[in-house]
Amino acid sequence: MDNGEVFTHTISYRVPYADTDQMDVVYYANYLVYFERARNELLRAYGFCYRDLEKLGMALPVREAHCVYHAPAHYDDLLEIKAWCSSFKGVRLTINCEVRRDGELLVEGYTTHVCVSTKTFRPEKPLPAFVKALGFGGDAQ
Repeated sequence: MDNGEVFTHTISYRVPYADTDQMDVVYYANYLVYFERARNELLRAYGFCYRDLEKLGMALPVREAHCVYHAPAHYDDLLEIKAWCSSFKGVRLTINCEVRRDGELLVEGYTTHVCVSTKTFRPEKPLPAFVKALGFGGDAQ
């Protein structure tokens, strides 16, 4: 984003009964699945999906995941899950996420990924087109 604006992508997700626990709230680990859903669609909005990246020889395994829980979600809630790329330094990419219901922040967090080769599974400099598409210029910063 040349003007300093951060590109975000938001998806909607209605909580199915299977996502809830015995206390009638969304099971805490499911929020990482929600982050994954939003991250997939964010990358697609940037013009890349995981399958495209893999075909080009690059994978993005999770190195770190972090969640802060503010309020619970329940069965049949309609959630808005927003994702954005907050940093791309060297081979590390961080995607932030927020989960809201009717504007109320329920969960926030991030996942950090490492660019690796699909052949060696070792860290490797990301594809320049990928870095540029995410708004970080020609080189990861």
